[in-house]
Amino acid sequence: MPLKSTLALGTTVLALFGTPLYADTTYPLTIENCGQTVTFEQAPQNAMALGQNSAEIMLMLGLEDRMVATAFWPNEVLPELAEANAQVELLTVEFPTLESVLSKQPDFVAAMLVTLLGPDSKVAKREDFHALDIPTYLSPSACSVTEVSGDIYGARADLWSMDQLYKEIEDLSRIFDVANRGEAVIEDLKAREAALRDRFEDREDLTFLVWFSSPSPQDDAYLAGGNGPSSYIADLLGGSNAIKAESEWPTLGWEGIMASDPTVIVAAQVDRERWTLDTAENKIAFLQSDPIVSQMEAVSKGRIVVMPGAATNASIQTIYGAEEVAEQLEALDLSE
Repeated sequence: MPLKSTLALGTTVLALFGTPLYADTTYPLTIENCGQTVTFEQAPQNAMALGQNSAEIMLMLGLEDRMVATAFWPNEVLPELAEANAQVELLTVEFPTLESVLSKQPDFVAAMLVTLLGPDSKVAKREDFHALDIPTYLSPSACSVTEVSGDIYGARADLWSMDQLYKEIEDLSRIFDVANRGEAVIEDLKAREAALRDRFEDREDLTFLVWFSSPSPQDDAYLAGGNGPSSYIADLLGGSNAIKAESEWPTLGWEGIMASDPTVIVAAQVDRERWTLDTAENKIAFLQSDPIVSQMEAVSKGRIVVMPGAATNASIQTIYGAEEVAEQLEALDLSE
């Protein structure tokens, strides 16, 4: 059932029975989040979303009138959220400064990555906001990444799952006292996840290489590996990640990429305009024109699909990305 229909159904039920399906939030509300205890005296009214996923969850919960600003967007907002998102100020598609965040006088800050709200954040530490009596929330998906020596992005011990995202949606819906809306979003995503799982049989020979971006064709490529969301997508569609690195974001030269011999190459479309190879169009042009790389079987047989770069992060967009890859995958000839 589409999200709008699910939300409409919940509204109809409330109208018929006059009582919420899920309990209202009682304040003060105390939650455990990423090893910290955070207390909310009331529902936030001026929330700051650091990261596309944090913003899109709030928008899906219908909270645009309680969002003071957003920042850090690798891709355009989901089309169905564009109208709501237009009502919220965008600070920057890149990392914002702490000063720019504080200038909006937020009463709550939610972030999707530790690089946005963590010990070595490019923006601020959680303690910086807590010292100003501004509660924070960090995505559970970000907390499940552990440090790896020499790797700023870290790794996951287990394959990422949508359960971490469902926990995030549930927590945010409780924080804002919109539990019914949160449940509707979760049920919609669960149904779509199950539909994809049922659609594809497991194939040991099906591997995906997810290319996020590169500064230039001569540089190593940033790939999505490890036990991150891209490996989850590969598993959901019956295959596995061709890159077996422990790191969630390994870099690899083209000799190593060719040696991985993926069945399918996923070219991420990144809208931030930082590097020329952010766009899927430029990635595909390089793959098909380079005299050596173009000899890869996945390239020569046209097994290249496109997915939003935001889907490679643990986010709402991950399931959307999986659906886009699924549509393109079914159109490919994987028999040879």
